[in-house]
Amino acid sequence: MEIDFGKTAKDYGQYRAGFPDAFFDRIVREGFVQSCHRLLDLGTGTGTVARGFALRGCHVTGLDPSSALMAEAKQLDAAAGVTVQYIEAKAEATGLPDASFDLVSAGQCWHWFDRARAAAEVRRVLKPGGRLIICHFDWIPQSGNVAQLTEALIEAHNPHWKLGGGKGIYPRWLSDMGDAGFQDIETFSFDIDAIYSHAAWRGRIRASAGVAASLPPDAVARFDAELQALLSEEFPEDPLRVLHRVWAATAVSP
Repeated sequence: MEIDFGKTAKDYGQYRAGFPDAFFDRIVREGFVQSCHRLLDLGTGTGTVARGFALRGCHVTGLDPSSALMAEAKQLDAAAGVTVQYIEAKAEATGLPDASFDLVSAGQCWHWFDRARAAAEVRRVLKPGGRLIICHFDWIPQSGNVAQLTEALIEAHNPHWKLGGGKGIYPRWLSDMGDAGFQDIETFSFDIDAIYSHAAWRGRIRASAGVAASLPPDAVARFDAELQALLSEEFPEDPLRVLHRVWAATAVSP
């Protein structure tokens, strides 16, 4: 399955909920980030993580291979009143100087990387004592809920999509950190409802890997019509409360 999130840039920027304030508040409260820090956000996409840290005073560089997604990010940054420097590059080969960042973040993207190479590159660009944060904000499918039935519909339209059924917890990423020589590994997680109107949930799902990022436009239109009908029939309440899980792992570069 070939995936191009650039094809979904408008929906991605408009509808995909970013990490909640509670995530950033936790990072600040734990002392993992300070307002003066230089931060590199890998797989930045439309800048949801980068923007969150910029709003908290960090000097942020966002990195992504998709210029279309970063164009959306710049518009969203302007609306939020922050400035982020964007670089078109891959996480495994950033081209950035050695020991140049206090913090590297990777939100919703670590699974898309060559993880061993990305971890080695993070070690290279982090200052000694710098920190890596890998984080996720995932919908959680449970019996009969909107996430589960939406995933079933994606699978019916795109049998090549294999990302459903997740629990929002990623123990393999801890091995990636340890194997790359990171120390002081910590994790935290919490559940929170994300609020979506019917229209916004449809836009959020169109922006996913299994729909507009990998299906042709006519197939996306058929899927969207069926999702609209499903929401009207099974979940008439509008807006929806969609269960999500925040999960984060942090570690220190020696």
